[in-house]
Amino acid sequence: MSVTTPVTAEPAPPRSRWGLWAQADYRRLWIGETTSGLGTAVGNVALALVAVVTLKASPLAVGLLTASAWVPWLFLGLPAGAWVDRWPRLRVMLVCDLLLLLLFGSVPVAGWFGALTMTQLVLVALLAGAVKVFFSTAYGAVLPSLVAKEDLLEANVKLGSGESAVDIAGPGAAGLLAQLFGAASGLLADAVSYLVSAVCVMRIGLVEQPPPAEQRRSILKEIGEGVRFLAGDPYLRTLACFGAVGNLGLNGIQAVQTIFLVRSVGIGSGEVGLVFAVVSVGGLAGAALAGRVARRLGSARGLLLCELVVAPFIFLLPLAGNQLPLAVSAVAWSVAVCGVVAGNVLAGSFYQSYCPPAMIGRIRSSASTVNYSAIPIGALLGGWLGEVLGPRTTIWIMASVLLSAGLVLLLSPLRGLRDFPARPAHAEA
Repeated sequence: MSVTTPVTAEPAPPRSRWGLWAQADYRRLWIGETTSGLGTAVGNVALALVAVVTLKASPLAVGLLTASAWVPWLFLGLPAGAWVDRWPRLRVMLVCDLLLLLLFGSVPVAGWFGALTMTQLVLVALLAGAVKVFFSTAYGAVLPSLVAKEDLLEANVKLGSGESAVDIAGPGAAGLLAQLFGAASGLLADAVSYLVSAVCVMRIGLVEQPPPAEQRRSILKEIGEGVRFLAGDPYLRTLACFGAVGNLGLNGIQAVQTIFLVRSVGIGSGEVGLVFAVVSVGGLAGAALAGRVARRLGSARGLLLCELVVAPFIFLLPLAGNQLPLAVSAVAWSVAVCGVVAGNVLAGSFYQSYCPPAMIGRIRSSASTVNYSAIPIGALLGGWLGEVLGPRTTIWIMASVLLSAGLVLLLSPLRGLRDFPARPAHAEA
């Protein structure tokens, strides 16, 4: 495990009406992650536009590109959790930021020299995905060391709100950059955002001491501890399965959404960015509402509400440009994203408060391996279905898969709870 203590020169300030904004280390984390989130929002749209518009990629090729970013979870997810629990987590995040800067910066450079190929895009997505396995694991594990347990929901709401806000600006910026300077220019903005994140991480005043070598066991034993904790806990096991089913459907949709908008609905690059910006408004609303939903209805009931009442609006998406105007379908899509993001905030806060700190990296990576392994499968399946049946039919199928994730919650112990349970006594020990 990593033993973390605040720097004595900068003690945590008393609670004020500003909440976590009064804590300098949290502000640095928020600024860094929100900035890199903006770059990622631009880069995700830019990567798809480079493939579809510049390189004329097929639906299957776009599905392969999407899947490549998540395939590393199949091989690195479990060992990454054990390694991150051994290493200083902020240092892991810093190294990852610098590697992502180099990887995404290589795409516009290749574009300037006329050497950009689909092979390079897939390799960049694959390697960046491997780096993000470690970054995501370290990021999820470091937050409980920066804020008090009772502040985790507030911390995640603020981080989620920032992420959703840049998701609104990012697609529009990506579309504008694509029209003015070419689609690859959006990936340059993505690369620069990781430099900003690295600077912010370097300034976080948290001292982390890796566990002494004599306290370590073999990597396989430590991985096994995290897997057994996840598999043996009915609540964590439920959320892992729920996330896997949801990711299967969601990424099947994402694999064909750009092609659907460009080729089926018939809009241009700038309009694609505008649609994604409208959809991201729902993410901002979901992150902002998650705390209120948890306080009024309960955290467990709130998750059920998000998945069973709000998320079904996704079924209006494939009607765009046919039975419904694109604007109406985009708003419905935004409502569905509101439910997905709010549910993610509630579930993520539960993981961080429920898992024992010494094992949080391993438990989160075990759950993420289950969750994220479904992403490349969904992306490849969505790409293949888009090739065979067309993007509109594919979205109908994958929306049904996404909604079936709610059945996992209804068949679990969470069904009868108002709030998520507290950390069990044996985990505290």
